[in-house]
Amino acid sequence: MTRTLTIRRPDDWHLHLRDGAMMEAVLPETARTFGRAIVMPNLVPPVVTGAQAAAYRDRILKALPEGMSFDPLMVLYLTEDTDPEDVARAHASGIATSVKLYPAGATTNSASGVRDFDRVRPVLEKMAEIGMPLCTHGEVTDHDIDIFDREAVFIDRVLDPIRRATPGLRVVMEHITTAQAADYVRAHDSDLGATITTHHLIINRNHILVGGIKPHYYCLPVAKREEHRQALVAAATSGDARFFLGTDSAPHPDELKEHACGCAGCFTATNTMPLLAHVFEAADALDKLEGFASLHGPAFYGLAPNDDTITLTKSDQATAFPAKIESGAGPVTVFDPGFPVYWS
Repeated sequence: MTRTLTIRRPDDWHLHLRDGAMMEAVLPETARTFGRAIVMPNLVPPVVTGAQAAAYRDRILKALPEGMSFDPLMVLYLTEDTDPEDVARAHASGIATSVKLYPAGATTNSASGVRDFDRVRPVLEKMAEIGMPLCTHGEVTDHDIDIFDREAVFIDRVLDPIRRATPGLRVVMEHITTAQAADYVRAHDSDLGATITTHHLIINRNHILVGGIKPHYYCLPVAKREEHRQALVAAATSGDARFFLGTDSAPHPDELKEHACGCAGCFTATNTMPLLAHVFEAADALDKLEGFASLHGPAFYGLAPNDDTITLTKSDQATAFPAKIESGAGPVTVFDPGFPVYWS
């Protein structure tokens, strides 16, 4: 039985660090393991311009504990007023790695997102021209569409038309949750990739709803049926370079999760790699973990893998993960997989 596994240091291609006291608390949870991360821009107010992204990056680096190495890769929040030339300048200067499309109202702090997709066409065309990736929160927000169907409808109504209208646009389908999304990625070319979260490899919608509502399993896109979870595991463990890790680790204080209208998000930064080792081992695919967590993402973004390594170790005793992370904004509950994990 494998007891140790050494891989290139992984990256997180979808991360929420928040700002202020919350960022100071959760940043070390990512930086102790991950070399880089695509940092989400849905602050209040959102990170829209290159100057705002540079300022946010400075705040992140200032909060990084001494002795830790971590490279935040900044993202611009796409609005209907985004200036294509500002996007191009931010990308050329190395400030912005990608642009994030939030359909307005789709998730946390997405009110400034896009309603009329024709109004952002000049930005998308400029991004295709300069090779800058578009990261998408892939859900429609129409009230007549069931929440469990919103990802599949987004592919048909929004994503596919955008890609057909903008040849050469590189797109990352973030936090995919359905077999349809995995199939769409497989059916298309190398300009398309997808991130898969840790928690969507572990939970299905029963975990949220059976035996009482479990607010710390509630996320957006919401977890789907077991058949979709199994499809995500198959994609992540396949070795297909179009699938890579984006945790979507999303911290909220407990008081805002355990609430009459609880916030969406699972906080997985602390224990993602041991959980992934468990999932990949169960799928008899530990040899594919390095690709998923450390190699495929850099390749899609045109970056070299990290030079350093991490070692995962399996023991006979279950690993004790902290239940919560304390922050100046309140305690944050660490994702609990609901079963013992023997990797650390």
